[in-house]
Amino acid sequence: MTFFQASFHPQLQPHCHRSLHDESRFVKAFKSLLHASVLITFFIFSFSTVAALPDTISKVKPAIVGVGIYNKLATPRAQLLGTGFAVQISSSSRSNIVATNAHVVPAKLVKDGKTQFVVFVGTGKNPDVRTATVLTRDSKHDLALLRISGNTIPTLGLATNTVREGEEYPFTGFPIGAILGLYPVTHKGMISSITPVAIPARNAKELSVKQLKQLKNPYMVYQLDATAYPGNSGSPVYHPQSGKVVAIVNKVLLKSTKESALTNPSDITYAIPVKHLQQLINNTL
Repeated sequence: MTFFQASFHPQLQPHCHRSLHDESRFVKAFKSLLHASVLITFFIFSFSTVAALPDTISKVKPAIVGVGIYNKLATPRAQLLGTGFAVQISSSSRSNIVATNAHVVPAKLVKDGKTQFVVFVGTGKNPDVRTATVLTRDSKHDLALLRISGNTIPTLGLATNTVREGEEYPFTGFPIGAILGLYPVTHKGMISSITPVAIPARNAKELSVKQLKQLKNPYMVYQLDATAYPGNSGSPVYHPQSGKVVAIVNKVLLKSTKESALTNPSDITYAIPVKHLQQLINNTL
């Protein structure tokens, strides 16, 4: 009986409470340390992603080209229709194959013997003008492959990773043309939705039979909360660290008229998943 009384003697109780108090403090300290380590890990990952982007942009820019028409006797001599990028076809990091949107490629060229369909390579006021040949078009997915004359240029690889809503990706191109020269511009946006492709129209009468059939079985596209402009058509959307292409910008949601895309952009951009470009390459080359 003396043993049990001693075990719960008032003089011993403070030691018992102190042990529990110390244990509680240890648990709180451990939780705080764990929370801090998670925050540090997240910060390091976020910082490394942000820090990697400038290096990635530097690697991507040499592969970005302008797509347009050229007439040395006209004023202006060059007209930029959109953006394109050299695609890695084999193990080589250089190629003369360029990807862009099908709608960037003119349906018909003026047959005056002077106007040429070209690709502008390089940056600045005097880019290298290369003649271009259309290898194939995929109107359904708004894609086209071109072959350019001259030496091969640096390429971009195609990504195979799964794109998820909430992820952020940069895209580089020529949003407002080349009035002051050819200078690539980079924007960044979040994948806000993976949604069926839409064809803007006020009513069904404005859609062709082919477009109506497409709406019955639409494919999925990426919607970005980023501002793109008409010149961005054909711009690669790429992974911020690897630089590999995940999609191709193909259209911007317009609030009213085409002209308002510059003065009153919607901040909604659509891009074609890169798997469709890969399929086009596999079927063509």
